Amino acid sequence: MPIYQWKGRNKRGQIQKGEIEALSEEIVKNRLNAQKITPIKIKEKPKDIFENVSFLQPKITEKDIIVFARQFSTMIDAGLPIVQCLDILHSQQENKTFKIMLKKIKSSVEGGSTLAESLKQYPEQFDDLFVNMIAAGETGGVLDTILQRLAAYIEKAAKLKGQVKGALVYPTVTILIAIVVLIIILVFVIPVFQQMFKDFGGSLPAPTQFVVALSEFVKKRIIYLIIAAVLFVIVYRRFSKTEKGRLIIDDLFLRLPAFGILLRKVAVAKFTRTMSTMLTSGVSILEALDIVAKTSGNKVIEKAIYDVRSGITEGRTMSEPLGESGIFPSMVCQMIAVGETTGALDAMLSKIADFYDEEVDQAVANLMSLIEPFMLVFLGVTLGGLVIAMYLPIFKMAGAIGG
Repeated sequence: MPIYQWKGRNKRGQIQKGEIEALSEEIVKNRLNAQKITPIKIKEKPKDIFENVSFLQPKITEKDIIVFARQFSTMIDAGLPIVQCLDILHSQQENKTFKIMLKKIKSSVEGGSTLAESLKQYPEQFDDLFVNMIAAGETGGVLDTILQRLAAYIEKAAKLKGQVKGALVYPTVTILIAIVVLIIILVFVIPVFQQMFKDFGGSLPAPTQFVVALSEFVKKRIIYLIIAAVLFVIVYRRFSKTEKGRLIIDDLFLRLPAFGILLRKVAVAKFTRTMSTMLTSGVSILEALDIVAKTSGNKVIEKAIYDVRSGITEGRTMSEPLGESGIFPSMVCQMIAVGETTGALDAMLSKIADFYDEEVDQAVANLMSLIEPFMLVFLGVTLGGLVIAMYLPIFKMAGAIGG
């Protein structure tokens, strides 16, 4: 269906502009007249020649989903029907990709599907957790509250993800830059010094001989080293996509010093926050555990949560298998046990999540304080060591001349 761009004057004499999706220009005129707007100009919007090229279209971000959930919640709370809410959200959406998606979701709801069923068609944007909570909200008649909880949950989940990425960016970028600089020095700079030392004659100090030998090795085998690095990345990515490979890699990450502690705290915060949000929204504990396991992002933690789920089906409490997993701290397990006993598990999980959000903040700060001196030592030993090794013969010659 074509989209028409219009310009008109309202009953107050003010100029307004907008877009309307309609079958013809005449329908657009009728709609504007019904809104007491006198059309001045109506033209069909030109089509985007790249609209079918997916990788050139804007991505739907977590921020887009958060704004969508908050605005949707406000309109539902004001008493607007779901279809009208979707129509308004579609008309004011600036992200083209999201705009197209909202149009299809609206059509699906108009066709008789529930909102949850319509959202389920887009798993990349609306995961199992989102869809199941929307379904619970539709069933319980509390869709506005559910949407607010989802927006708050996504915000906090995005913050956790951002903290982990932030902790990784600095060391990763520093190491990559150091490696590039190291290769440039070995391939282009050291050979110049090497030729100069040959012209001077005499024996070279041991550190200089090592650096020269390393430079020759890298120069002769640079192509093979690049191929080996590319092959390593390919093998790693393929291995990480297998069930066993993902389990081994995730387990290794959790065992890393400092960074592994951060990942465990993030896992506890995410688990407790997600469980609390879903239980408060009326999702059953078994269904909630199944969804939390799928969205955990770590195979070791996923397995531990499925063990908890199996334990509950056998009549055990949640806290017992959680403690046996070895991933969740004893304090967390004891607090969950208290929540189960008192019948306030959702509230207790929320308190644990709040506590571990602060713990993650502190863990990130501690990790950064450890990384900074490590990076300084790394740069000093590699780049500084190379420079010193190459200047040793010059110092030796200067000493000989002075003597």
